[in-house]
Amino acid sequence: MNPRLPRRGLYLITPDEADTQRLLARTAPLLPGVAWLQYRNKAVDADTRQAQAGALAQLCREHGVPFIVNDDPRLAQVVEADGVHLGEDDGDIAAARELLGADAIIGASCYDDLALAQRAVAAGASYVAFGAFFPSTSKQNTRQAQPALLSAAATLGVPRVAIGGITPDNGTALVAAGADLLAVISGIYAAPAPLAALRAYRACFPA
Repeated sequence: MNPRLPRRGLYLITPDEADTQRLLARTAPLLPGVAWLQYRNKAVDADTRQAQAGALAQLCREHGVPFIVNDDPRLAQVVEADGVHLGEDDGDIAAARELLGADAIIGASCYDDLALAQRAVAAGASYVAFGAFFPSTSKQNTRQAQPALLSAAATLGVPRVAIGGITPDNGTALVAAGADLLAVISGIYAAPAPLAALRAYRACFPA
């Protein structure tokens, strides 16, 4: 297994923040407590995305946190990210692997579909993500996954990420069902006390 693939932890995903300095200031204090950081911003232009991704990549290197770019293998290459996360309409996993190299972390959104996850792993995905498990504020009308899917995906031999409406209260059950990582955006960034929220999510994982 790629040594940069953590076995368990919090997978923090950035919000749609237009102010780069504010994004960095909000993210830096959280990095010591996360397994990975994914840069995701659907609300800014390409130049801003590159500037934000480059700054976050450097920040993650300073903290020893693997940095993943959402949707865009070329941007991941430009900012020297550790990898990319691809949805089903975001490009070919094998092509991303060829572009980013054998050691890149390449994730695949597999929604509620075990067969899709099997194909993603066969194509070279480093991890698979399932969800939404609960109603989500970041994506509307998403397909709903059931916790049993996490257990069924154990045979794939790659980390399993749970995403979608995850809270400290419901995250424990997903970890018990087989989630290796819990992916969170608003549960931390929109929390009144983000560091306290982060600690609560980390408590979902047995010591």
